[in-house]
Amino acid sequence: MDSLLQTNRILPFSPDRVYGAFADAKIIAAWWGPDGFTNEIDVFEFTTGGRWIFTMVGPNGARYRNQNIFLELTPAEKVVIRHDGEPYFTLSIRLNPHPTGTILDWQMQFDDPSVMEAVRHIVVPANEQNLDRLTRALTNSAVS
Repeated sequence: MDSLLQTNRILPFSPDRVYGAFADAKIIAAWWGPDGFTNEIDVFEFTTGGRWIFTMVGPNGARYRNQNIFLELTPAEKVVIRHDGEPYFTLSIRLNPHPTGTILDWQMQFDDPSVMEAVRHIVVPANEQNLDRLTRALTNSAVS
């Protein structure tokens, strides 16, 4: 059984600008997660092997603790994040130049295919909302 969920989008920003939205704790806190969520970042070590620990706060006030490790960081090309908690997955984001901006390829590889199937109905629309929020954050910021 496949355990990969993938989302692709062409963003009207350079790969450098898109990468910058991942590299800046203040910017990522503004856009990470589905609509209506906010983020409280406790640790943000944007280096290979660095930790990213934060709490997502849902529109209803529910709190979701997240612990991640940055596995691979290639400026303007790639961000690989290990979600080190339930549900366990590795998120690989690839940025490729496009005549109108950047092709963003977002791949979530779940450790357990049955877990992926159980959360698919939440994750697929949440990923789209996440990229909508990224687009808005880049439109409204001076990320270089």
